[in-house]
Amino acid sequence: MPRVILHVDMDAFFASVEQRDNPEYRGKPVIVGSAPDQRGVVCAASYEARKFSVRSAMPSRTAGKLCPDGIFVRPRMDAYREESRHIMEILRATSPWLEKMSVDEAYLDLSGLFEGREQDDALAAAVPLGREIKRRIVEERGLTASIGIGSNKFLAKLGSDFQKPDGLTMIPDATKVQFLRPLALRAIPGVGPVTAEALESRGLRTIGDVQDTTLELGDAVGSYALRLRRLAFGDDDRPLDFSEDRKSISSETTFREDTDHRPTLRAALKELAADVAGTLDQHRTGALTVQVKLRYSDFTTLTRQIRVDEPVTGADEIYRAACYLLARDKLVTGPLRLLGIGVSGFLPPSAQMALPFSTEET
Repeated sequence: MPRVILHVDMDAFFASVEQRDNPEYRGKPVIVGSAPDQRGVVCAASYEARKFSVRSAMPSRTAGKLCPDGIFVRPRMDAYREESRHIMEILRATSPWLEKMSVDEAYLDLSGLFEGREQDDALAAAVPLGREIKRRIVEERGLTASIGIGSNKFLAKLGSDFQKPDGLTMIPDATKVQFLRPLALRAIPGVGPVTAEALESRGLRTIGDVQDTTLELGDAVGSYALRLRRLAFGDDDRPLDFSEDRKSISSETTFREDTDHRPTLRAALKELAADVAGTLDQHRTGALTVQVKLRYSDFTTLTRQIRVDEPVTGADEIYRAACYLLARDKLVTGPLRLLGIGVSGFLPPSAQMALPFSTEET
């Protein structure tokens, strides 16, 4: 059976919802996040704002300097989650085999619709389905999405990024190696600044360079070398996860520039906690374990967790638990590349919450 995977990625989702719901914002640079005169970060930026180099996770003050005429809007997570619910319903009408990655992106497995076809014939036949999904999202929700179609998750995700916004890209299996050759190494999942620098120091700058090299890549990227080579040739055997029973809920952000600026980290933690709390509320559950995740400039990644006596449900509770973990183990010892919060151990929420530590802000 051929494998046909679609990746659907909403275009500038938070900002696009704000532009749709507020006609006066349309065509203008909308920045979702804290006001520029407050401590906080950018959650999302419209394409008009991105022309000024405004990006998510950027300090709002920086965004205000780059885009003085930007319209700053406080996030409305409830509205975005509700909109996400409608989008996912449209996707499930095409295929029930869906892996939701976040509020604004998901993978669809359409392989069963094309049994008996050759691989590239099946991919071509999926293109009209991609167009139909885009049409419904525009007509029913007033938003646009970009879609990638490929024989695996890597190629599908690459396709959805290729012609944003409002794009549709199918990558045939027969030409995937040639398609990948000119792309920068950063297009490969797992290749961040440190890995890219290690590869570039060996003269490897494009995916084609990795395809052609006879160098031992383990010297540069360790155990990631085998996966790097496979992805460079467009091979990715990761399955989709269709399970409805979530074992954990998490949210994380990668900073545009590594930072140990405490106000920026606190603001990011509050946004992450609000996102996790919103998902808990959507599932009508609470969590007994709170975890923080940090990735430093050298890509060292640490996690720490704490179990509480009664299930947490609210953003403030989750935020305080995360701050406690950071302070308890003195984790912020240098600039951070990534910061995340996760919860697990789900139970129905109780009326009261007892934290086993001080609730003073860290």
